[in-house]
Amino acid sequence: MNEGAYLYILRCADGSYYIGTTRTELEVRLAQHNAGAFAGYTKSRRPVTLVFSQWFDQITDAIECERKLKKWSRAKKEAFMHGDFAELHELAKRGSHHSSRRPPSAGSSG
Repeated sequence: MNEGAYLYILRCADGSYYIGTTRTELEVRLAQHNAGAFAGYTKSRRPVTLVFSQWFDQITDAIECERKLKKWSRAKKEAFMHGDFAELHELAKRGSHHSSRRPPSAGSSG
């Protein structure tokens, strides 16, 4: 039995990213998302496009990476997808500022 899995990132029709893992072939999983086979995030954001994938020999490693990436800002996710590790390092040094979120409103302690 194959123990490995893919980590994959989809770009949704609204420009957001969905991160998942699968033991299924990527083409099959992409078709499932685009068919609306999964209730949840991508169903209302179709069509989706595969923008990144990485094979892991152990599914537990793929899931660990998925959980880590889901906590990252959009900028960090994009640097990761493009293999821009220098930018990823810089963004990590800046802390957890999420460029995909609106700035704090005036008077807040942001």
